[in-house]
Amino acid sequence: MVTLFDIRYVKGAVSPVFQFVTDGAAYLPGRGHSMSEYSEDAPSENLGPNDVRPPIDETDRRILEVLAVQARIPNKALAERVGIAPSTCLGRVRELVAKGVIRGFYADIDPEAIGRPLQAIIAVRLQVDARNVMRSFAKRLAVMAEVRNVFFVAGEHDFFVHVVVHDTSDLRRFVVVNLSGSPEVASTETNVILEHLHEQRL
Repeated sequence: MVTLFDIRYVKGAVSPVFQFVTDGAAYLPGRGHSMSEYSEDAPSENLGPNDVRPPIDETDRRILEVLAVQARIPNKALAERVGIAPSTCLGRVRELVAKGVIRGFYADIDPEAIGRPLQAIIAVRLQVDARNVMRSFAKRLAVMAEVRNVFFVAGEHDFFVHVVVHDTSDLRRFVVVNLSGSPEVASTETNVILEHLHEQRL
């Protein structure tokens, strides 16, 4: 059995409220390793808010569709799939990297295989007077070993934080120490991921 629990923490409460429900079901940028044997590394700088990327054409889109599923495909095989010359294909891939269209080539690692079978999405709301530290707060979270993604969102919460941990004790410790224990945080809501249904595609 897997324990699904929704942990809600509100700053100023006498103690955090923990709700447990039993069920039978189971990159800020920079995460992962680039596959330099097959491709170029992504650029270190992103485009600014006022920069405009040139539009991609149908050939570029076909390249991206293949790479989204098979990032390690050799250039020759990629060229054959797309129907262009290998030299043209390599040039286009390099240009897509330079433009920032391709942000990197990463290994999709199973967290359970490295001893972190439990995943969760933690919704975080900051204190009203902490809005000026949003970016530094997100960067601090992004470098933590347990964190896989940090999303800045609109709505009731400020961030969604995707974490992978060993067990529920590790998850509780992460929330209490790194989130609810932080003076910038007003509240958190933790949702355990039971199953990840995803098919990689463009």
